Amino acid sequence: MRLGICFFLAVLSSGCKKNEENRLTPAQVHQITRDLAAAASAAVPAGTPIKLRQGASSQQPGNTDYLRIVLKNDSSADTHRAAVARLVQSLGTVATQNHLTQDPPTETGDLLHIKLRHSGVPALEIEIVTRATPASMVGAKNSTGKVVDARLAIIIDDLGSDRAAADAVFALGYPLTVSVLPNHEHSVDIAKEAHRRGFQVMLHLPMQSVANETPEAQELHPGMPAPEVAELIGQFLQNVPDAAGVNNHQGSQATADTALMDELMPVLRDRHLFYVDSRTTAATVAYDTAQDFGVRSAFRNVPFLDHVAEVAAVRKQLELALRGARDQGEAVAIGHPHPATLQALREVLPQAQGQGVRLVLVSELVH
Repeated sequence: MRLGICFFLAVLSSGCKKNEENRLTPAQVHQITRDLAAAASAAVPAGTPIKLRQGASSQQPGNTDYLRIVLKNDSSADTHRAAVARLVQSLGTVATQNHLTQDPPTETGDLLHIKLRHSGVPALEIEIVTRATPASMVGAKNSTGKVVDARLAIIIDDLGSDRAAADAVFALGYPLTVSVLPNHEHSVDIAKEAHRRGFQVMLHLPMQSVANETPEAQELHPGMPAPEVAELIGQFLQNVPDAAGVNNHQGSQATADTALMDELMPVLRDRHLFYVDSRTTAATVAYDTAQDFGVRSAFRNVPFLDHVAEVAAVRKQLELALRGARDQGEAVAIGHPHPATLQALREVLPQAQGQGVRLVLVSELVH
């Protein structure tokens, strides 16, 4: 996106002298943000996600408005560069009309971040994200059309309270990913021991559910402001050391809330954490939002292993997971440290390789 940075700098060059006019009111900042969003909408293909947040406030002078545009990159390089150029030209026109200047833009991967000021005071921030079309999940095929590199990642959720259950998971000896709830009696030592033994560790992030069944003492919930989201994630990560990624615990209400997911994903991106959507509701927007923000992500794409915690039932679900991996090339399954689940894993996992499925850590399946 280097062309985008250069073009935006050129468009704004005429407005780089310090403006001595009075500071903008929050209402004026909000209007400029709406004007920028309208300009962006006219410059990009129909259906392009454009989101704005009106954060400028006289009570909190340091807050700014925020605009995010997600451009799909599903065309040739030249066509995509032209689309970025049209977008930044439209944004630059509105910015100069309103006497805005900019800090040096920053570019990280597919994210272009621009901060605009008026009379030296931060007014709003713009993020332009390039969202690549997800690659097919189907693995390599041989001449017969069969997948030859099917991969299955199994996440074991809800660890943290029972050290014996964690030790039973460790004893399985397979490359599993363990997801640890924060603020439980053994959260810290289970996470540390799992990492020491070579298991992948995730933060099992508590989120509000629709029925709010058995909520954790602290959890993400709709309406939580961005600073509180960031602070809570920081606290949780201290309690689950060595976490490489995050998946949601419960969360049928939280993961369906676009505003909350918009607050969460930048925090995970800035901390270089991946996200796996447990998909506890069909209404979830978590995976799509993670993709929009450039967070490496995946989602559970086979049924939960142990809705029925009986060995025969779990064994059947594991067979479905193996079949899903063969059919799709990749599969992410989620289970829990129930005795029945662990017994079924002991019985079925030795068959995986013979069925053409390789067990992997979930980080190998995030995109």
